[in-house]
Amino acid sequence: MNSLQSVILTLSLSYALIGALLLIVLVYARVPWSAKAIAVVITSAFYIASFVGVRGLLGWASVDRLPVAFKLLQARIVEPHSLDGDPGSIYLWVETLDDGNRPSGVPRAYRIPYSDRLAEKTDKAASEIAAGRAQGGRAADFGDGGGGLLQAAREYITPSMILDTSGGDPSTGGGLLATPRDGDEVSFTPLLPPRMPPKDEP
Repeated sequence: MNSLQSVILTLSLSYALIGALLLIVLVYARVPWSAKAIAVVITSAFYIASFVGVRGLLGWASVDRLPVAFKLLQARIVEPHSLDGDPGSIYLWVETLDDGNRPSGVPRAYRIPYSDRLAEKTDKAASEIAAGRAQGGRAADFGDGGGGLLQAAREYITPSMILDTSGGDPSTGGGLLATPRDGDEVSFTPLLPPRMPPKDEP
């Protein structure tokens, strides 16, 4: 059983437990039996609806932070559409890589807000995959799938990242804060072969 199935099972059992507790309360409550029957039917209906609804969520791309190292399986670029008010998105289907550069075997889809620079890099990586050259990827420490790139960067900026210039006064441009540019959150490279553990010496 994979993690998604276990989440569905856990949620389903939770709703069943709530339904059972409601049933116990209704047995001892002083309300007409018709009201008790209606409550049981409504609770059962919501239990079924929640089960179906959770299953429907499984296909949606995650906005969680990307894994630090991953194998890019496929990508889709959705450009911004001003008439619809859609800011655009970049969808990446990836497998997490471990320290030995071995894929986990569990693919997952991620959604990243659109930027021209990232779209260009993603398009090149997708072309390489189509040509039969596997692509690996790295997510910067400050990059996340939720699109809060600058906010996430502020969490990691330390005084050592402030660039000193001759002026020395930030209000006059003397000190510049090293903030990431749009599209810096992900980089793609040819996928390196996995590192195998050393063989035992004879």
